[in-house]
Amino acid sequence: MSLTRNQVEGIARLARLEITEAQMPVYVDSLSRIIDFVEQLAAADTADVEPMAHPLAQQVQRLRPDEVTETDRRDKYQHNAPSVAAGLYLVPKVIE
Repeated sequence: MSLTRNQVEGIARLARLEITEAQMPVYVDSLSRIIDFVEQLAAADTADVEPMAHPLAQQVQRLRPDEVTETDRRDKYQHNAPSVAAGLYLVPKVIE
């Protein structure tokens, strides 16, 4: 599918992009090629393909140990706050 200049201008307007006259042919060509590629992917037969939980079979993600690495500094941070009660920051009411 080949996009027209008007379609790319509409896409640019919706995306709030400013495309110059010199850039327009490049955008038209690039976006048309992207849409062609997506159409090729959509044409692939995936009826017999099972969804995978992980793209690499028999692999697990290494995780760091779940350990506390920082101390609680809430009191230190709240010391400079204009108003605090029960460990919470008090702010002016903005909704009546």
